[in-house]
Amino acid sequence: MPRHSGILLHPTSLPGPDGIGDLGPTAHRWLDWLQSSGCRSWQVLPLGPTGYGDSPYQSPSSHAGNPLLISLEALLNDGLLQAADLAGRPAFPDGRVDYASVIAHKDVLLTRAAERFTRGDAPRLEGEYRGFIEAEAGWLDDYALFAALKRRHQGSAWTEWDPALARREAAALRRAGREAEAEVEGEKVRQFLFDQQWSRLRAACAAKGVAIVGDLPIFVAHDSADVWVHPEMFFLDPAGYPTVVAGVPPDLFTPGGQRWGNPLYRWSLHREDGFAWWIDRLRATLRRVDLVRLDHFLGFHAYWEIQADAPTAGAGRWVPGPGAELLEAIRSALGDLPIIAEDLGLITPEVIELRDRFKLPGMKVLQFAFGGDPDNEFLPHKYPKRCVVYTGTHDNDTSMGWYENAPEVERDRCRRYLGVDGRDMAWDLIRAGWASPADLSMAPLQDVLSLGSEGRMNLPGRPDGNWTWRFLPDQVRAEHAGRLQEINSLYGRM
Repeated sequence: MPRHSGILLHPTSLPGPDGIGDLGPTAHRWLDWLQSSGCRSWQVLPLGPTGYGDSPYQSPSSHAGNPLLISLEALLNDGLLQAADLAGRPAFPDGRVDYASVIAHKDVLLTRAAERFTRGDAPRLEGEYRGFIEAEAGWLDDYALFAALKRRHQGSAWTEWDPALARREAAALRRAGREAEAEVEGEKVRQFLFDQQWSRLRAACAAKGVAIVGDLPIFVAHDSADVWVHPEMFFLDPAGYPTVVAGVPPDLFTPGGQRWGNPLYRWSLHREDGFAWWIDRLRATLRRVDLVRLDHFLGFHAYWEIQADAPTAGAGRWVPGPGAELLEAIRSALGDLPIIAEDLGLITPEVIELRDRFKLPGMKVLQFAFGGDPDNEFLPHKYPKRCVVYTGTHDNDTSMGWYENAPEVERDRCRRYLGVDGRDMAWDLIRAGWASPADLSMAPLQDVLSLGSEGRMNLPGRPDGNWTWRFLPDQVRAEHAGRLQEINSLYGRM
């Protein structure tokens, strides 16, 4: 990577009139601001439909885009919505996403737009649509049927459907496809509209010299088209329920460990076809982004296996992962690996060897730097060139929130190391990251805005209330861009 910098901001956090950030005009104005700051990367979270807890990390598909990100204003320009459709919007809260009201609002209008598209109200897009559904048929047909059937089953998991549908018996699938034909077509149209708007935004990024950094969770949700279509690839019982699930063992922060609940892969079967499912999944992600953060990189070396009936993660065990064999297969199929390895947490020498063997940049988080001694690997003077430094991530408190809540011994060490008085800590950490040897320095937008804990995006382990933060239109100003441009210039990141 060339030496540069970027900002972490999920599109849902953009301002806009429909209760959630989207891919329309506000996203393009955001790109103008980002370009003016001298930052050359924009990092997003997974772009798929959200699942349990509104989490982008529990998506019902590893290929689909999130329809909630479709801009209704852009559909107005495409002739698929009318001004009257957008009149009388609900009074959405400022600064956060109320997912229930957003879903109720946008679902009605997206259904209306899809119906108009299907009857031919946007003839200039029909050729592109036919090309899209042909090119993406390998996942789109199954996902559209899955999504339509979930609607017909009031959102219940696929394991609770009629057993013939859960087992994907051919006759049951044909019958369901006929009965839900309109809904299936509507889901395909939604995916096309998302793809259209994302493609326009990505083209605008390329024109402005901004790379998009995406995010690929290592595990997929059990209630997903991925598991429904490929149950043999996961450890499931005859009824389709997981027999073992993913998580992490107990540590100082979580005495009971974390029980994520995702089904685990039958890696032996993935090996038999050369990891084709994984290669296809990564290829699909890289069609949308330029660089991808590979979440929970440790799990490729070894993962924590928990019996599905265990109430906590404590009784799990370590199981070897596919390691270099998977990464070699991906590299053979896709070429050089544009991957950032999320190598935080319990990292062994074997994980470091795997990361370095494939020349993958790892991650450093400045908030982790000041709780130990001068050999702490998260201190900037310890960084290798090939890494990505973050002031904090989507799973951390904001830098101001972290500093306000940290033990005084940690706060004191931080001030002394940085040579600051602590009154501008978010920007003190940004400056430290930008000045470091790391090829890429990143900061969440919340740190650029010096927000406290009210700007936190996610609190791991909290079942709800996450993923809701949005910035207000007047919060991101030219002086913020000017301040970033100054340190980008000073530290050679332009």
